[in-house]
Amino acid sequence: MEKTKSASDKLAERKARLLELHKQRQEARTQNHQEVVAEDARKKLPSNWEARKRQAEWLLADEKARADAKAAGKDYERLQLLQVSAIDAERIEKKKIRKDNPDLGFSTYEAQTARQYNRLVKNMPPRDMAKYEKQKAELGDAFYGGPHTTIHLQTKDTPSAINNMVKDLEQQIDRRKKYSRRRIYNDDADVDFINERNSKFNKKLDRFYGEHTAEIKQNLERGTAI
Repeated sequence: MEKTKSASDKLAERKARLLELHKQRQEARTQNHQEVVAEDARKKLPSNWEARKRQAEWLLADEKARADAKAAGKDYERLQLLQVSAIDAERIEKKKIRKDNPDLGFSTYEAQTARQYNRLVKNMPPRDMAKYEKQKAELGDAFYGGPHTTIHLQTKDTPSAINNMVKDLEQQIDRRKKYSRRRIYNDDADVDFINERNSKFNKKLDRFYGEHTAEIKQNLERGTAI
């Protein structure tokens, strides 16, 4: 038969439970304070902190893998390439091409003018510094130009420079013709449209259903359709 607990035992048990609850409350308070401090510290970090942290971790892992490959006498770059799939390799190559050639097409007229200028400057030959210094000494202050100077009568272009300019202009004209070809209509073709949009629509229909409706079209033109 279970013995009845005395009043002192019950009091001691309650004190132990109260002490345990007090201990748990203190631990929860400490953890909450630590979370608040950590959250405040995270808010004070730069916006790109996580990206920088991942980059630093990747650099450390890359350096370690490179050192391990060197210690084992293996080519690290080759090992890296063996781990890249064909799809990822194609994506990396396309990204590299876009980086080398950032011209992604027309955006604004100012950007188009800047691209044209950079392309023309890139094709120019390197500057002849001896000729530059000679011309600078001959023209004096007029070399830099200004509101009260006239230099277009004091300089003369060489025949080779003129030929280069003409050649470059001809190349520009040829390139422009390729990108701005005017569509020429065939005068002998049947006119079955009322405007440009209708012509394109009819061509699309003929491309998909022409072989199935050729006989019907011929009967309608001859007037023998039922």
